Amino acid sequence: MLGANPIEVITHSTGDWTLIFLMLTLSITPLRKLTGLHWLVRFRRMLGLFAFFYASLHFTTYIWLDKFFDLNEVLKDVGKRKFITVGFTAFVLLIPLAATSTAASIRRLGKRWQTLHRLIYVSALAGVVHYWWLVKADVRKPQYYAIVLTLLLGYRLIAAQRKKSATPVRLAGTRRREPVAGD
Repeated sequence: MLGANPIEVITHSTGDWTLIFLMLTLSITPLRKLTGLHWLVRFRRMLGLFAFFYASLHFTTYIWLDKFFDLNEVLKDVGKRKFITVGFTAFVLLIPLAATSTAASIRRLGKRWQTLHRLIYVSALAGVVHYWWLVKADVRKPQYYAIVLTLLLGYRLIAAQRKKSATPVRLAGTRRREPVAGD
């Protein structure tokens, strides 16, 4: 079932699953907000860790089965082939996310945890670019991922814009405070 080039099949399969789990992780917030199914948030961490797991398998397949742990060859590849540079960047950005996905890390980092975990957007984008630059002719699969990612990130941009432009709600019966000199 692995065909004439099993290493390529394994590499592409693990890469596909990485992107699938990244998209699923990113889809939790829009689904939760659009449907009101708040229990979905319980699965976001698990899906993100699955994405990291498959990214680790993808990278391990590359470094072990394709490069036979020749780190000089890997470093040359990272520096020379831009799709590998972008893919390596996507993987490296997932490492701190996986390392800080525990409840203790969330408590310890406080608000900085959420800022750090926004790296998933950059990682997902880099993963899609990595796949797009990898394929030579048929870009349909990377295009599908790019469309899904655009929709997921577009939703976030629109939601943030709406939140930013929303007028503050005043409690009934309260008066608007008049500006004082020096405000």
